[in-house]
Amino acid sequence: MQRTIIRSMLALAALVLVAGAAVAAPATPAVKTKQLNVLFIGNSFTACHDLAQVVKAMAEAGDPQLAFEVTTVIYGGRRLVDHWRLGTPNFVKLGTLTAAEEQATVKTLEEAVAKDPKDKYSASALSRHRDLSKNLEKMRKKWDLVILQSYRDDLAGEKSLYVEYAPKYAELIKAQGGKVVLYETTPTTQNSKPLDAPPDPAPVLEKAKVIAALARRLGATVVPMSMVALRCQTVRPDLTLRYVKDGHLNPTMGYLTACTFYAALFNRSPAGLSLNKIDDRPTRDGKPALDPDGQPLLTVFSDKDRADLQRIAWEGLQQFQKQAAATGQQ
Repeated sequence: MQRTIIRSMLALAALVLVAGAAVAAPATPAVKTKQLNVLFIGNSFTACHDLAQVVKAMAEAGDPQLAFEVTTVIYGGRRLVDHWRLGTPNFVKLGTLTAAEEQATVKTLEEAVAKDPKDKYSASALSRHRDLSKNLEKMRKKWDLVILQSYRDDLAGEKSLYVEYAPKYAELIKAQGGKVVLYETTPTTQNSKPLDAPPDPAPVLEKAKVIAALARRLGATVVPMSMVALRCQTVRPDLTLRYVKDGHLNPTMGYLTACTFYAALFNRSPAGLSLNKIDDRPTRDGKPALDPDGQPLLTVFSDKDRADLQRIAWEGLQQFQKQAAATGQQ
């Protein structure tokens, strides 16, 4: 069911070796001959570990000629239905958005803030849209890929808000000539401690059917993190996927998610990618940043863990694709 997004890219140019040179010429940076404009819509499950930038790093490492340009619209804890109220569809249609449409959104958000000054999300969205209104022509862009992150809005199955709102965004995305990507998070199944018993696959498989059916309707690609997490918990039960003191994905799950994005978007295994760290960001005072559990935020994966996570992402994606295909034939 899953389909390759990037089929039309040119093959990598062959490196020319100068025979007989006494001293090798210094490496020349690859010329970026291809570009993908990618919009990530989500909440802290996208913001955590600066996920979009990790995906960018992997994508460009996998194809040095590719410029993987990312933009994010993130509101903490918000779902697609909330993004709709906060005017995020305007960012989806940046290529054709009119000044009048954007001004109308600004007015609506101004009214929302006036009605409820404590609504921090409307206030944040208002600031974002005022900036867009002033710089609309500079910010115009057509998206190749638009990532629609789920949260707990996908837990009600076919009646969930995610299933209701993803098609609304998909209609806008397709009208702009873009591709839809469903980033399915799994906040309720991530483990904060090593497992001593196999996890129950039933709820994961049930949700996978719903996401697969939605993807078929929309012609979308899926980043199926519940299935990938299940695969990780099965073959590496010693690994944890969320913080102990916080419900967010920990660095291991962040890296695993980025690997799954790579596998899903390019339909190839991330095995062999050299990127082995996540969250390499200092705090403002120059000291190492700490995660919610009080440990250094920067995580450098061992060769074994890096290879295992890359392999698990590919295996979990393939499992999802096989189940999606089988479900579609029923």
